[in-house]
Amino acid sequence: MKQFILKNNKSFNLKDIFECGQCFRWNKQEDGSYTGVIKDRVVNVKKSDDNFVFLSNNDEKLENIIREYFDLDRNYENIKENLSKIDEHMKISVEYGSGIRILKQDIWECIISFIISANNNIPRIKKIIENISKNYGKKIEFQEKDYYLFPTPEELSKATVSDLRALGLGFRDKRVYKTTQLVLNKDFDIDKLLYQDTNSIREELLKLDGVGEKVADCILLFGFNKFDVFPVDVWVRRVMNELYIHDEDETKVNKKQIRKIAKEKFLGIEGLAQQYLFYWKREQ
Repeated sequence: MKQFILKNNKSFNLKDIFECGQCFRWNKQEDGSYTGVIKDRVVNVKKSDDNFVFLSNNDEKLENIIREYFDLDRNYENIKENLSKIDEHMKISVEYGSGIRILKQDIWECIISFIISANNNIPRIKKIIENISKNYGKKIEFQEKDYYLFPTPEELSKATVSDLRALGLGFRDKRVYKTTQLVLNKDFDIDKLLYQDTNSIREELLKLDGVGEKVADCILLFGFNKFDVFPVDVWVRRVMNELYIHDEDETKVNKKQIRKIAKEKFLGIEGLAQQYLFYWKREQ
């Protein structure tokens, strides 16, 4: 068992990070810790006094992987201070979710996960992703339990449309199948997108079957770490209308209007502002 210890980090709370809606492969354990899969390894993280202890089955570059995945080199205290100055609403939402960090998830897994997320709920999304991993990913034993890595495009390409449907994907089966084939054949090349700007990446993402504006923005934020996006779903539309737009009929509030306000108010860190607002509103 290999470990890494994160000391005295104020902007780090397990519940805030893992239950704010950004990820689907982390589960709370009986001791209050969380266990999940990061790329090629299983990781457990537990709060111990003022520190956080990360345990893994694999110690290769463990600290580097943890630092990148949990965005540890970004100054969230400074960001929270700046957001809190915008208005009282943001100050309250930041205080509520003060331990949120934006995870830098594997882009391939993020694409498939958020295609699956369309018109879906979190427990069901988690179950579908687990089914896919169990059937097509590599098994790893960790703390006397079996875990499964998310399958590579090569591994997932073995699944037919009917295979995927049998795992609970429903209408998303064809979307996942088509996207897998595109990535496998390099018709959609993730590596070429890594250093492109947000709009260029979004244009490419929107070409994928099952990727609309909201899913594209989620992938940009949680996979590419692009903070200048503002994913809009029912909760975000609701909170933005209540706080800033005040339309009597919330359903008439359009996404362009919301994104315009977010861009003007949050100045390049809209993605993190969105997470504070989303988490605060949904939990309330």
